[in-house]
Amino acid sequence: MAPPSSQADQRLSRNALIALVIGSMVGSGIFALPAAFGRTTGALGAMIAWAIAGTGMLMLAFVFQTLSQRKPDLDAGIYAYARAGFGDYIGFASAVGYWIGCCLADVACLVLIKATLGQFFPVFGDGTTPVAIASASVLLWGVHILLLRGITGAAALNTIATYAKIIPILLFIVVAVIAFDGSLFSINFWGTEQPAVSKVVAQVRGTMLLTVFVFVGIEGASVYSRYARSRADVGFATLAGFLTVLCLLVLVTLLSYGVLPRAELADLPTPSMAGVMEAVVGRWGSVFISVALLISVLGNYLSWSLLAAEILHSAAIHRTMPSFLATVNVYKVPAGALWLTNCVIQIFLLVTWFAEYAFTLALKMTSAMTLIPYFFVAAYGLKLAWTSEAYHAGEHARIVDWIRSAIATVYAAGMIYAGGPKFLLLSSILYAPGTLLFLLAKRERKEAIFRPFEIILFAAITIAACAGVYALATGAISI
Repeated sequence: MAPPSSQADQRLSRNALIALVIGSMVGSGIFALPAAFGRTTGALGAMIAWAIAGTGMLMLAFVFQTLSQRKPDLDAGIYAYARAGFGDYIGFASAVGYWIGCCLADVACLVLIKATLGQFFPVFGDGTTPVAIASASVLLWGVHILLLRGITGAAALNTIATYAKIIPILLFIVVAVIAFDGSLFSINFWGTEQPAVSKVVAQVRGTMLLTVFVFVGIEGASVYSRYARSRADVGFATLAGFLTVLCLLVLVTLLSYGVLPRAELADLPTPSMAGVMEAVVGRWGSVFISVALLISVLGNYLSWSLLAAEILHSAAIHRTMPSFLATVNVYKVPAGALWLTNCVIQIFLLVTWFAEYAFTLALKMTSAMTLIPYFFVAAYGLKLAWTSEAYHAGEHARIVDWIRSAIATVYAAGMIYAGGPKFLLLSSILYAPGTLLFLLAKRERKEAIFRPFEIILFAAITIAACAGVYALATGAISI
């Protein structure tokens, strides 16, 4: 969360930036990891998936660090990097894709909150019952009204909320370590009765989008870089926050395989971390984790709401989005961006009624929507290193940055591929109508809408969106 933009003296310290990165990443996803992984893979597949995701995301973190130092004038994060590297439309697409990803992340938070309450009050069910959707809508617009009135000291609140949710996760790790059963872990190791490399490969592919979701937020310090006291703090906060969260994610996932059989993990209701805790210490453990989750997810929801509005607002200030999204109210809150964001979240929330696994779908769609913006950030870092722009002649760091950017670019492209055609088609359904905002912005500026290669790109997105709608209508893909 960022301080009000009108208060130039309110700058974020290094610790506040680290808390922002950790707070953005640690939310709903980590509490659902035991079941999410248990349904898809064994311990070996989980280790391989985290190794791939950890390496790829570490390289992306290095790219964010490098760009914050090499291009300090680009202070709007993902959107600014894509636009500077590849033009207005790709910059817009990155902004709208990341924004929709934030909206979907908020939907995941709302579903998880109601699913958690559903463990104690059956009327909420899995978070998608009529009562759950209605109460989530009330929460959505209640927070909207709160945000419209402005929030001061948001960075301090975010830091407090980060500690409040990290401590219960650490307690879970300690309990899981004490209860860890090595023989049970061995049984869960391959994820199948008959060990087979081909099956492990399929398991790894099935978990990759889940790993991406829990890292979404790594760019939090970059998005709010203009509020940093020092540009050097942005890169440091990104790396420190990433490494902290990676350790937590790996421990929560792998230790769970030593507590319950994979089949039982897969059947745990959301949030599955509560079920693992209950299996070790009894009912109070489930209650404890559930309360911690509610605190965590409420804070995470607030962070994502502001992050979503911020990306729209920044793009509008740079005239890539319509001007109404650049408006702020008397409390210096980006009201236009916040209204549009919460209307879209409301629509997505209603769609969860039709989804079989709404929470998992929201997780994977968040990953699919944010991977494309991540790809362009990595590609921009690669472009800078390749062309030597922003580097001195013969500077050794250029080679290192080229290698890191290349790995991050390949990783993002690989994750898009791993998601499969289903999520590409579903993403296109969201990208295509989002282009209307780009058309409105260009009309306001009385500029040509597309350059030649942008027409081709827009046509491809539109065709994919039509194919996606057809596939949904015929049942070829489902949500």
